[in-house]
This record gives sequence, structure tokens and C-alpha cells, in this order.
Amino acid sequence: MGLPERLVALRRFKLARLAVMPLNLSVPAGVRVGSDLTLVHYGFGTVIYPEVTIGDRVRIYHQVTIGRKDAHVPRDQSPFEHVKIGDDVVLFPGCKVLGGAGVTRVGSATIVGANAVLLNSTGENEIWAGNPARLVGHRTNR
Repeated sequence: MGLPERLVALRRFKLARLAVMPLNLSVPAGVRVGSDLTLVHYGFGTVIYPEVTIGDRVRIYHQVTIGRKDAHVPRDQSPFEHVKIGDDVVLFPGCKVLGGAGVTRVGSATIVGANAVLLNSTGENEIWAGNPARLVGHRTNR
């Protein structure tokens, strides 16, 4: 576990949240994070909204955003509830996972490609790419 991952684990402490600021890494204390999170390239520029749950062994590259697609609407007026990232998911550089109404799920072992904009839930072992993201294949090895 590298320094950014340790600081994310300690994010309930203000000093830890301040320590990741030079990385432009925003992971609020409300985010639930499973074990063995990997922030590739220190997760530089990554923004994660508070209403997110991240599973075990998730790998997040730099410039990833996980949040809601109606951020222009006040939170209390949004039908958005939560984003759930499953176990063994890989979020490649620049991808955006933007939840809509209700709960948006990224299935276990799913890959979201570089610069993809994922606007809906996925199944397990899938590969999503593009803007907007679409299913382009299935993951056969982990």
C-alpha cells in the first residue's frame, strides 16, 4: 500500500485530507472504500463524491471522476442516490462514472476504458469504452 492509499484510509482525519491536496485527490470521509485500493500514478486529479462505495481490489488511475451526472441540480432535488463500484474493477485514466437516478452499479471485474463516460449501470466482467460509454467486450482474465 502506497502513501496515497494510506492517506485515503486515514481520510477521516483532516491532516490526511490536507496531505493529499498536492495530488488534487479528493476522497471525502463519507466514501466507503474496500480493502486493497490501488491509486495508480497516485490517483492524481481524481475526484470521488461522498455518495460512493468502492469494493475490494479496485484500481483507479489518474483523472478519474466518480459522482452524479446531474451535478448542476441542488443535491436535495436530485434523484441520484449512490454509486457502487464492485470488487476488482479497473477505472482507466480520465474515465467518468456518473450516476443517474437511484443507485448506479459498476459490476465486479468490470473495466471502464480511458476517457470513457459511463452513465448507467454495468454487469460483471464487462469492458466499457467511449463517450457515452458502451459495452465493447467481456473480460476473460483477471
